[in-house]
Amino acid sequence: MNGAIAVVGIGADGWDGLPESSRRVLRTAEVLIGAPRQLALLPGDDCTGERLTWPSPLRPAVPGLLAAHEGRAIAVLASGDPSFHGIGRTLAETVGADRLRIHPHPSSVSYAAARLGWPLETVETVSLVARPLAALSAALHPGRRLLVLGEGPETPARVAALLRETGWGGTRIRVLEQLGGDRERVLDGTAADWPYERTDALHVLALDCVRDPDTLRLGAVPGLPDEAYEHDGQLTKRFVRAATLAALAPAPGELLWDIGGGSGSIGIEWMRTHRSCRAIAVEKSEERAARMTRNADRLGVPGLRVVTAPAPQGLAGLPAPDAIFIGGGLTAPGLLDACWDALPTGGRLVANTVTLESEALLADRYRRHGGELVRLAVAAAVPVGGFTGWRQAMPVTQWSVTKGSEER
Repeated sequence: MNGAIAVVGIGADGWDGLPESSRRVLRTAEVLIGAPRQLALLPGDDCTGERLTWPSPLRPAVPGLLAAHEGRAIAVLASGDPSFHGIGRTLAETVGADRLRIHPHPSSVSYAAARLGWPLETVETVSLVARPLAALSAALHPGRRLLVLGEGPETPARVAALLRETGWGGTRIRVLEQLGGDRERVLDGTAADWPYERTDALHVLALDCVRDPDTLRLGAVPGLPDEAYEHDGQLTKRFVRAATLAALAPAPGELLWDIGGGSGSIGIEWMRTHRSCRAIAVEKSEERAARMTRNADRLGVPGLRVVTAPAPQGLAGLPAPDAIFIGGGLTAPGLLDACWDALPTGGRLVANTVTLESEALLADRYRRHGGELVRLAVAAAVPVGGFTGWRQAMPVTQWSVTKGSEER
């Protein structure tokens, strides 16, 4: 397949809102592909090409559908800007960006920001299209403005329910429907008393985030309060967790293996650093694995992948990591070797322990590979009779190393 494929963005204003350059492409197209709603916006007398709707599931069908019309002028319709949460990404990944000629239209987010008077560069956009509703939770911060792309007419009611259940009931919600079209409308309310069970399917939600006074405050950096997690005692505590994430040094798009995940705190906070960060937690206990999944959902990273298996057996077949954290099971035969072998050059490994046996293993690896070996000690002030004293937590020995820089 060598021919160029036109990708034309269209809004709720339909044909009237298109520039002449986009109209010309659609007039001359021999094949028009899009959703039924998009195709219905084109006038039959001007756009005479064969009309095809996307099958479901869409992505696997793209190469075959385009190949079936090789040699014909193909135009694909998209909502708004095809490269912004749209079909443009799918097409680029399946047939190659060099084959695409994209004609963008203002996105629904651009329209929403214009209607609200919000500077677009200060607003975070969250898409819930084909994504879990829980993904919204990680973006909630007091005073934050969010634009949310909904998946269907029930999305605003589901968002309002999530906000009420998680302590954000005072959040103002505005639903902007049919932006740019003749039927444009705004629905306004708060999550606590949201009255609309259904809205127009074509909408954007605007959220002014307000945290309820008794809701636990969660910051944007690693080291969330221990109370944020459901756990059975197997939890990397807050200050050690912050130091561990600093050593792991997550960057956008990277993958972490969290081995002996416990409550999932390291993998969860790794993913919270950036929406493109990924993590796989390996945990042999089914009960803890289920708890980990609940924590991930509640803290806004439902994409955490949990493998219920012992390590190192559970590591077989996993995609190569950028970093590995070992929080438990260090004495399991072959675990450290399996992790070291799986790590690419430049990858990071961080291991924590509180036992002398595991500490001896880390000291040996430190001698062989270098890196940093530190002891983390935290003491908390507690009542001592009528006074206050320090209570020392068990010290944590931490080894961190970057593969390929073994020489000290």
